[in-house]
Amino acid sequence: MSYKCSRCKRDVQLDEYGGVRCPYCGHRVLLKERSRDVKEVGVQ
Repeated sequence: MSYKCSRCKRDVQLDEYGGVRCPYCGHRVLLKERSRDVKEVGVQ
């Protein structure tokens, strides 16, 4: 799953065993990338 560091704005891939920390700057706040797909919700 792809995340983006909120400090240095670089893409970060988290491994299964590591902690939540940017490997480039060490910041611990990562933002989950949103999908670019448009989803339609049925209206009743």
